Amino acid sequence: MNAYDFDLFVIGGGSGGVRASRIAAGYGAKVAVAEEYRLGGTCVIRGCVPKKLLMYASQFGMALEDSKGFGWQVPEASHEWQSLARAKDSEVGRLEQVYEGLLGSAGVKVIKGKATIAGTHEVCVNGVTFTADHILIATGATPEVPQIPGAELMVTSNEVLALERPPERIAIVGGGYIACEFAGIFKGLGSSVWMVHRGSRLLRGFDEQVREHIGNELAANEIQMRLGTTVAAVERKRNAYQLYLGSGEILDVDLVMAATGRRPNTDGLGLERVGVHVDARGAIPVDSYSRTSCNHVYAVGDVTDRLNLTPVAIHEGHAFADTVFGNRPRRTDHEGVPFAVFSQPQVAAVGLTEEEACARHGAVRVYSSAFRPMRAALSGRKERVLVKLIADAATDRILGAHIVAADAAEIIQGIAIALKAGATKTDFDATIGVHPSVAEEFVTLKNARYSTRLQS
Repeated sequence: MNAYDFDLFVIGGGSGGVRASRIAAGYGAKVAVAEEYRLGGTCVIRGCVPKKLLMYASQFGMALEDSKGFGWQVPEASHEWQSLARAKDSEVGRLEQVYEGLLGSAGVKVIKGKATIAGTHEVCVNGVTFTADHILIATGATPEVPQIPGAELMVTSNEVLALERPPERIAIVGGGYIACEFAGIFKGLGSSVWMVHRGSRLLRGFDEQVREHIGNELAANEIQMRLGTTVAAVERKRNAYQLYLGSGEILDVDLVMAATGRRPNTDGLGLERVGVHVDARGAIPVDSYSRTSCNHVYAVGDVTDRLNLTPVAIHEGHAFADTVFGNRPRRTDHEGVPFAVFSQPQVAAVGLTEEEACARHGAVRVYSSAFRPMRAALSGRKERVLVKLIADAATDRILGAHIVAADAAEIIQGIAIALKAGATKTDFDATIGVHPSVAEEFVTLKNARYSTRLQS
C-alpha cells in the first residue's frame, strides 16, 4: 500500500510543471498539480502567447504605412483595442483549456489554490494537507518593480496585458526583453513611447554589437531613448503621471511600466521547513538533475534561475520525470540554446557572444554585415539588418550566431541546429543560400572583419 497520497506533487501549473506532471503520470505515477492562478503559467497567460499576439497586432500599422511604397492606396485606418483584447483573451482561454485537458487525459489531479510545503513530504493547499513521495517546485518568476517613491503607480507585464485601452503616452522603465518588446508593441499601436534604462545600451548580456544595433533601430522607429538614466520617482497628475528621471527631466505620460526584471517566485512556499536552500535573489539552486538541497524536492524552470526560457523549463520538467519516474536519468543541456527577443525588429541568437567567445577561446574570427533589407527599398523605412557569425580561429567551428531583423526568430532556429551539430565556417561557406533573403547572408559572409585575442 502506498504510504503517500501522491507519488509526485507539483507546485505550479506552468509549462515546466505541466510537462513534468504528464510525463510522470505516463510512467504510472500518481500525480497532483496545484496552481493558484491559471493553468499555463507565465508563458501562456501573462507572457509569450499574449505578448506575441499583441506584437502581431502592432505590426499591421507599420505594414499599412509600408504598403504605400508598393502601390497600395490605403485609406486612413484606425485600431480598436477592445476587439484585440477580446480576441487575445479568447485565445489565452482556449490554451488554458487545452492545458487542463492534457492534464485530465493523463490522469493528473488539478488542485486550484496556493500550495505551501507544510513539512517533510507534506503540501498544504486551501487548508488541506496532502502527502507526496516527491515534490516538484515549478512556480516560475514574478516581475520586479524599482524601489522608488510612487512605485505602486507603475504597472508590470502582468497588468499591462489587461489594459482597457492603450495609453497615448507610455514610459517603459528597463532595457531587457520585456521592455524592448512592449516598446515595439505600443509604438506600433500608436502610442508615444519613451524607454528609460540605467545602462548605456539595451539587452544586457547580449553581444555588444547587437546591443548597439538594436538601440539604433528602436530609436530610428521613433522610440524616444533615455539611456544611462535612472528613475527617481513617479507621481500621479490628475489622470496622468509624471516620471522623474535622475537627469532632472520629467516625463508626462499616461502610463509608467516597470520592466526591470523578474525574480524567482519562492516567497511563502515554506521551503525552509524541509531545508531547501535559496540564494540571495530567492532562486533555488539545483544539481544537474534538478534536485534541490532536500533529496525528495526538485525544482525546474525560472524558479531555479538557470536559463529562463519556456522551452528550457519544458525540457527540464521532462528530464526530471524521465530521471525520477522513468528510470532514464538525463540532464538538460543548457549550452547552445537559441533565443529571441520579439522586439521590432527582432533580435535572435544562439551560442556565444563575441565577448564570451574571446574569453573562452582566446582568438576568434568575427564576420558581420549590416545592410538595408530588400523590403525597405520601396517602403522607404529607415531599417538595417545585422547578421553576425563568430568562429573559433583554431578549429573554424562556429561559436555564435546573431541576427537583428524581421523574423529573426524563425531564422535562428535552423542556425541553432547547425551549431548543435558542430558546423564550421567552411560548412556555412559551402552552403548555397536562398536568394533573395535575409537568411542567405549567413552563408555569404566571406571576410573576417577582425580577429580578437585576449591580452595576456
